[in-house]
Amino acid sequence: MKVKLGIPKGSLEQATIDLFRRAGFHISTSSRSYFPSIDDPEIECMMIRAQEMARYVEDGVLDAGLTGLDWVLETEARVQTVADLIYAKQSFGKVRWVLAAPEASPFQTVKDLEGKIIATELVGVTRRYLEKHGVHAKVEFSWGATEVKPPVLADAIVEVTETGSSLRANKLRILDTVLESNTQLIANLDSWADPAKRRKLEDIRMLLEGAIAALGKVGLMLNVHKADLPKVLDVLPALKKPTISHLSDEEWLAVNTVLDESTVRIIIPRLKEAGAEGIVEYPLNKIVL
Repeated sequence: MKVKLGIPKGSLEQATIDLFRRAGFHISTSSRSYFPSIDDPEIECMMIRAQEMARYVEDGVLDAGLTGLDWVLETEARVQTVADLIYAKQSFGKVRWVLAAPEASPFQTVKDLEGKIIATELVGVTRRYLEKHGVHAKVEFSWGATEVKPPVLADAIVEVTETGSSLRANKLRILDTVLESNTQLIANLDSWADPAKRRKLEDIRMLLEGAIAALGKVGLMLNVHKADLPKVLDVLPALKKPTISHLSDEEWLAVNTVLDESTVRIIIPRLKEAGAEGIVEYPLNKIVL
């Protein structure tokens, strides 16, 4: 049994490969090949543009693949969502498709675009958005560089953004959010109904979600005398529940916990002051809850 897995080619490619590495899968790519190798004999990878992924998964060319919710909705593909993976190109979070117009334009809301031209790569979703708002406008497919088209080639655009910096650089103002999107692991309906493939996909989901849960987290180990334990626990965040175990010397305890990496530089000196010794910080690849 092999699961044919689509890896998104393009902007999500490196983030996806890095996420799989943290999950324990090592994917090796080549600029000359669309069939990267993976160190799992039950998985066969293929590089596919995220925009086309849902269609190939729906048709059964692939058993599963990673793509954005935006492209699943755009193609209206009938697929099974296996996991929501909240990561994107620059940051591990959601992206927004926004309606934007030139800062100098009179447009304030979508209603002001009646009869106007809107350029976007997300044509189907944009048309359905306009229909929901009762607006009749011409939606043109954009092959790229969408931000530079207003005001000469289009009156407004629908474009994806993580930070909004590119829109501001091109003197565009956001009028509305059309869609929030994140990466999904999707599966072909027949493949999901196959017990062996479903189990493999569920294993992949668990490991990928564990890798995402560990982002920005580190493990912390330390030793503390029993008498100093209350002071050490007072330093640790209130909601954390550290693991406490006895050392060979019954007067000493080992404390093990997981913390946000951004807080550790503040907490470690306070732990030392509270009596902690042998403090060790270590990286985490996965947290499986």
